[in-house]
Amino acid sequence: MPVIGYLSATSLDRYTSPLVAAFHHGLTESGFIEGRNVAIEYRWAEGHYDRLPALATELVNLRVAVLFAGGLPAALAAKQVTSTIPVVFVMGADPVKLGVVATLNRPGGNLAGICQLLGALGGKRLEIIRELVPSPAVLAVLSNPKNPNADDHLNEIEVAAQSIGQQIDVIRASSEADIDVAFTSLARHRDSALLVADDPLFSVYRDQIVALAARHRVPTSYYVREFVLAGGLTSYGSSGSENNRASGHLYPLARAAAWPTASFA
Repeated sequence: MPVIGYLSATSLDRYTSPLVAAFHHGLTESGFIEGRNVAIEYRWAEGHYDRLPALATELVNLRVAVLFAGGLPAALAAKQVTSTIPVVFVMGADPVKLGVVATLNRPGGNLAGICQLLGALGGKRLEIIRELVPSPAVLAVLSNPKNPNADDHLNEIEVAAQSIGQQIDVIRASSEADIDVAFTSLARHRDSALLVADDPLFSVYRDQIVALAARHRVPTSYYVREFVLAGGLTSYGSSGSENNRASGHLYPLARAAAWPTASFA
């Protein structure tokens, strides 16, 4: 029975479980059911990006038929450890700009997948939070400097902010403790608002971020609706479940000789 390696920078919880279920749904629509005609090995980095290469290597050593990479850090780790096993990814970044693939229509190599381009929607999230808080004394962006796409995400927001004369303060966090410190700093300003940049780490600590935003009364805009389901104020972004379902459809293509000539969605 062929084995799929499922590599994620996040953790398995009540929010990511529907994403895994959506991936299964896509596989089922393509004629593959876990435990019947395909097996799946899961590896979760739980927000620790430095664990991803070792987890990816474990999956490669299991001789998986296809490796699914959830997020940019996971895709980069997969690319680092194998040039032969087909890799299907879902990410919110530009895979061409970051060197994951050669072009969108002809990725080349062994990687292809689904682009959500969540970072490109930073300007829209800025617009939404400004409607809720028209003139915040401090408009901050929570960003993880360990994410290879952090600068691009910040640039999208900064360009949008400059166009309306809004100053941006960047608050950086790459661990659970950093997130606490970030909100303590932000809470010193009475009239403030926050944008949370797209990052798997922040998805892992979703409940903590939402709780801190509520405790400190900081209006916050997020990148996916799972934050709102956890009690957050507002979000704007594509459907993670739909993107994961679509990635399940790529499994039979990934095993075909034509891979990875499939176009991106």
